[in-house]
Parts: sequence; structure tokens; C-alpha cells
Amino acid sequence: MDSREFRNAMGKFATGITIVTTEYDGNTLGMTVNAFMSVSLEPKLIAISIDEKASMYDKLQKTKKFGISILNEDQKDFSMVFARQKEKDQVIPIVKQDGIPVIDGAIATLSCHVKETATAGDHMIFIAEVTDLNMNQGEPIIFYSGKYRALD
Repeated sequence: MDSREFRNAMGKFATGITIVTTEYDGNTLGMTVNAFMSVSLEPKLIAISIDEKASMYDKLQKTKKFGISILNEDQKDFSMVFARQKEKDQVIPIVKQDGIPVIDGAIATLSCHVKETATAGDHMIFIAEVTDLNMNQGEPIIFYSGKYRALD
């Protein structure tokens, strides 16, 4: 099988859309990530997977902390900006939560501190403890088969 076929098969798994954010050298950086999951309730752990070619790859290893913003259906454009699929044409509302940048208005935001990393092929898996969270009303934006979708 080739890489495109594998990617297409993985696209058959519907996921939510998250933005991973961190502060590095006084700047807020972010990227769209759909490789996100809950790992443990005690302690409260989550995991994200970041491609070694991503600009956040090295920075997350240095900052050791990041925010997760689970986007709502009205925040599709934020995902596209952070995925570099479109130019930024509006202010993306960033707030600090436990000193970590997150997207204001997301249906859930998590502040995370990296506990472990594991190299997995061309990605790094970051396992992080959740130190704070916030939830809002709304419906999620999801990604399936290469397209953004909303729940009906």
C-alpha cells in the first residue's frame, strides 16, 4: 500500500478538530491536530501526535506545555488558518488558561503539561497531564474523509 492509500483509510475515522497552542519566545503558536485522545482518568492524561516536520515539533519539546482547544462548528476557519489551508482574515481570540494560550469560545479547552514523549515513526506522541479545563456550550466541528462536517 502507498502512503496516500493509508492516509485515505485513516480518513475514514471521524475525528473532532483541536488546535494545539503553546507560547514560545513570547509568541503564541498553534497548529490544527486531529490526532488527539484521552489516555487516563487518574492521573488525567491526554495524548497528541505531532509530525516531525511540523514547526511545533521542536517547540513543544522545549516548552513542555500546551493548550488544547476542541473547536465548535463556528470555528472551522480557525482550524483552516492553523492548518495553513487559508490566510488569517480575522482575529483569533486567544486567552490564557493556567498561563497557557487557548482559543476563547471553543467547546472545551485543556491546559496540559508534558509528562512523557515517545517517538513513533515520523511522529512524536506527547502524553500530557491536564492541569485545568473549561467547557462551553456548542456543537463540535468534525473531520471525515478529508472534509470538515457538522453534526446534524
